[in-house]
Amino acid sequence: MTATAYAPDHAEKLIRARRATRAFGPDPVPEDTLRAVFSLAGAAPSHSNTQPWHVEVVSGAARDRLSADLVAAHAGKRMSLDFPYRDDLYTGAYAQRRHEAGAAMYGALGIGRDDHEEREAFNAESLNFYGAPHVALLFLPPNAEERMAADLGMYGQTLLLAMTAYGIASCPQGLLSFYADTIRDSLGISGTSNNKILFGISFGYADTSAPINSITVPRAELHETTHFRS
Repeated sequence: MTATAYAPDHAEKLIRARRATRAFGPDPVPEDTLRAVFSLAGAAPSHSNTQPWHVEVVSGAARDRLSADLVAAHAGKRMSLDFPYRDDLYTGAYAQRRHEAGAAMYGALGIGRDDHEEREAFNAESLNFYGAPHVALLFLPPNAEERMAADLGMYGQTLLLAMTAYGIASCPQGLLSFYADTIRDSLGISGTSNNKILFGISFGYADTSAPINSITVPRAELHETTHFRS
């Protein structure tokens, strides 16, 4: 039995059109479009159809308040992570790919490798969601471990592609999850469910004039990541 081919050329365009946007215009996404996109993302696969994700979509005054709280937590070095992270996790080819992506991004911004002050300022700007009018925060249940994180990853990619299909720019941001307690406090959800945040997605409409949005990052060749066996 073979899978039905719906529109491989459309899939090619959609998947390759998705990219991380780091400069947004102020115009919000219409309410009906928001609901259509997040409804479509709910079709993502998950283990035994458990659908363990919980999503907070933050806009308007709540978005501005959250940004201010995150910037203040960052300045005060008040980190709080629900899932552990260590910087030496990426080694070898993974570290090299990370370096290449960083070089392209900071190069487009005109920030030198050793200009730590400007790099720090750009990191702080990411906590303002790069100017995006919306941010989606992706949570898992309090008992979540690696397997549920895989489900949330599949949901996140489905959401990113749904946004792309509707002409919405996006940027997945792991840094947002470094301030989990700040996010829960700002949104008034502390102590209610204690859901764990894995990452967030800033989204809206791209500022097409911003140099940062014109960068491309290299992708690994197929043979580097995938083996076909028979």
